[in-house]
Amino acid sequence: MTEQTVLVVDDERNIRRSLKMILSGEGYSVICASAGEEALEILRQQPVHTALLDIVMPGMNGIDVLQNMRKTKPNLPVIMISGHGTIQDAVWAIKLGAYDFLEKPLSREKVLLRVSHALETSTLAEENRNLRQKIEGRYEMVGQSQAMQAILEQIEKVAPTNGRVLILGESGTGKELIARHIHRQSQRHRGPFIKVNCAAIPEELIESELFGSDRGAFTGAVKTRDGKFLQADGGTLFLDEIGDMSLNVQAKVLRALEQGEFERVGGSETIRVDVRVIAATNKDLQKRVEQGRFREDLFFRLNVIPIVSPPLRDRREDIPLLTAHCLDLYAEENGFRPKEIAPDAMEVLRRYDWPGNIRELKNLVERLSIMVSADVIGAGNLPTLSSLHIPRASEEADSLALPNLSSGKTLREVREAVERVVIGEALEKNGWNVTQAAKVLGIERTNLHKKIKAYDLER
Repeated sequence: MTEQTVLVVDDERNIRRSLKMILSGEGYSVICASAGEEALEILRQQPVHTALLDIVMPGMNGIDVLQNMRKTKPNLPVIMISGHGTIQDAVWAIKLGAYDFLEKPLSREKVLLRVSHALETSTLAEENRNLRQKIEGRYEMVGQSQAMQAILEQIEKVAPTNGRVLILGESGTGKELIARHIHRQSQRHRGPFIKVNCAAIPEELIESELFGSDRGAFTGAVKTRDGKFLQADGGTLFLDEIGDMSLNVQAKVLRALEQGEFERVGGSETIRVDVRVIAATNKDLQKRVEQGRFREDLFFRLNVIPIVSPPLRDRREDIPLLTAHCLDLYAEENGFRPKEIAPDAMEVLRRYDWPGNIRELKNLVERLSIMVSADVIGAGNLPTLSSLHIPRASEEADSLALPNLSSGKTLREVREAVERVVIGEALEKNGWNVTQAAKVLGIERTNLHKKIKAYDLER
């Protein structure tokens, strides 16, 4: 473990000498300063892990030194040293950001305890920051194309406001990345970012997922549970795949947006929240409004600022940057040496249409990172890339072309793609008689209705 350094700032020589003896005896590296200006210069020149700072000193007093330290080293835990007449100043210093204070006369036990706690807190905070940076690395927006620059400019304008944003685009284009970037650049960045995938939650559970539920509201509700709206209070709520939300839940979401309040399922207490809602969809919401499947008033509430996330085929110049970013990310996560893509392989990647967009690219890069032993990935290491083709329900069954193993699709995505086509064929052959089609498919009629809605099948 790296030796931890403690900065002792006090104008009394005996105090400095005593503190140095106590701390050095416990294995700490100790640097002493007799004045505030000297302490600030030391901080500029070398790393320090915590500081003991006297409040009353000639020249620059401890409070002024603390305020300067907070500006240049905001994460440094500072322990103030106070005399009997400066306790009030010590309390004020804590309000200004000091970690703790020690009252004279100083005891060895108290000094070591306070310093130990300060260093533990500092270490945990540093680990938390590093972990957050790693997590945010997975959600970093990468690209220098004109399309990406246009999105970043939109985000720069809209992020500081409370304007609602509707992110549109194909599946896998990075709509969540845009939402997270807006949150990070907003005044709510210290608040939570809560994501809800409206398509992944069964219709009968989505309401309680969003608004919470009271104890006894339904079978299995053994305790009161907070919903996503309350969890996102003071921050951002990201409603992904909003187009899959039922009309009943849409009405309640509309009320929450308009009035900033709601009730838990089975409850009567009105809960008020301060939440910014960002929604996203790969569906044509305007068309769904015309079909009566999406509330027009909710659409207008959400669609204040639309942002279109472009498909990867429309920003091919970003593919080298995205590939390099993914390679570095997977290397760091798995302890690999970072790999490179040879020019011939990169040319293949640039020419491919990427029907699965960035998600497909990330899947392929992760596979190559694991399976290719060499440091450089060449064209010979790439699987055969061919565009995914899913026919409409009206096409003949024998025209069905399945995704091959190199499509970047997960097993679930492949299964859903096939299921959509088979269901569409069954409906067409049975004249869209749902009951008859369900018998042919060997599933319940209600289950078939859910799948028709999930796959957005139309006659």
